[in-house]
Amino acid sequence: MEQTANEDTAPKEDTPQTKSKMEKIFGFRKEDLTSWHSLVTLLNRPADPASLGIFRCLFGLLMVIDITQERGLSHLDFKYLDGAPVCRFPLFNVLQPLPLDWMYLVYVVMFFGALGIMLGCFYRLSCLMFISTYWYIFFLDKTAWNNHSYLYGLIGFQLTLMDANRYWSIDGLRRPSIRNAHVPLWNYTVLRTQIFIVYFLAGLKKLDADWVEGYSMSYLAHHSLFDPFKMILPVELVNLLVVHAGGLVLDLTAGYLLFFDATRPYAFFFVSYFHCMNSQLFSIGMFSYTMLATSPVFCHADWPRRFFARFPGFLRAVLPLTSPAPQPSASCVYNTSQSTSSNPQETPPVAKAPKLRLKHKLAAIFTILYISEQLFLPYSHFITQGYNNWTNGLYGYSWDMMVHSRSHQHVKITYKDGETGETGYLNPGVFTQSRRWKDHGDMLKQYATCLNQFLPRYNISEPEIYFDIWVSINERFQQRYESYQYNTFRGIK
Repeated sequence: MEQTANEDTAPKEDTPQTKSKMEKIFGFRKEDLTSWHSLVTLLNRPADPASLGIFRCLFGLLMVIDITQERGLSHLDFKYLDGAPVCRFPLFNVLQPLPLDWMYLVYVVMFFGALGIMLGCFYRLSCLMFISTYWYIFFLDKTAWNNHSYLYGLIGFQLTLMDANRYWSIDGLRRPSIRNAHVPLWNYTVLRTQIFIVYFLAGLKKLDADWVEGYSMSYLAHHSLFDPFKMILPVELVNLLVVHAGGLVLDLTAGYLLFFDATRPYAFFFVSYFHCMNSQLFSIGMFSYTMLATSPVFCHADWPRRFFARFPGFLRAVLPLTSPAPQPSASCVYNTSQSTSSNPQETPPVAKAPKLRLKHKLAAIFTILYISEQLFLPYSHFITQGYNNWTNGLYGYSWDMMVHSRSHQHVKITYKDGETGETGYLNPGVFTQSRRWKDHGDMLKQYATCLNQFLPRYNISEPEIYFDIWVSINERFQQRYESYQYNTFRGIK
């Protein structure tokens, strides 16, 4: 997908003089979707690298900050102290943290990978350094999973395959052949569609009755950020109309409003206001700022050139390029023209079908498969028994943002010595660094297995573990959520 095409996307002599209404609105013609050849040509059409380059720089900067904060580099010795009795919750039980010194090395590699992405320095290598270590840490601890951490990994993966180092990058200074070179349109298509999915599917998930009726986040209306609304509305209506209805409408419409030129200024205002509020309401690290950085991606791809051209001339040396026009790139497909007559003045040139290479076709296949997978995963819970109401499991890819809030009235862990029959109680959360284990059956099993390994150190032989957990979802009555036992020989009952 592409915005109204005022970008430098092809040689000027090949650009049509008039555009259809569809092309003016969507940036492509109906004919571009009528055959595989035309679709591949569309997805590999040259686009200005400026917007993608600026996003790459902003994303890398935000990840540098995120690694020191939410990823945990600043308190790594607390998370992975050697020999500490800590129960961990990896995606795969065979996945375990390295010794502390090696974990520091993992984080340093990830940090320099993010820094390399920001600077566009050894770009592919930097992307691989970032995503390999990021996904390792992501899979290492399910208790830290959330939608925005998942999104960071997805964007890092996308950037690895994109030509985002063609603009304002150290690689461009080292290699003039790629400096200010076109990027294929699918680079923007994948990134824009990913952000559209984040908004739109989050809106679809908010069609849940609990959200529509105002039960999911009822406590938010009491925050001071909503005081201006409470001057004209009672707190109950602020909760229902502003927090819940407003969040629903914004998520459902933000992607569409950002896409079209006529509505984009309004989208910028509401989306920016929304994310600035979220940055104060929730402890979500760099997510709000990352989403703010994605908004300009929906603008015309040459917006940085027009923006930085307004700055004084003495600053041009340190600012991104404003001229010349992008140079051709082998990653793109260009339309060529040929004349049907020996006299060009008698017969106008006609477009000649461009020759497609294997990498152009693979790029189109990847775009289609990736978007299809991202549309399917949030609704794949019938396979995974994922994070929907009471059937908890894998979480992080569903975009169920803030739909369910939980409170626990009663959490009891009982152990029984398998040899003496002596029973006792454990402090809920002992040996853990997170509270999320209470809400996920797979984590409870991992927790019980871990307790079964640690308790013999305290003279409790062949321990049997009993969980009794009562939870309320969205202010309902407390209900018994988990009640089962675990021991080494019989497993879970």
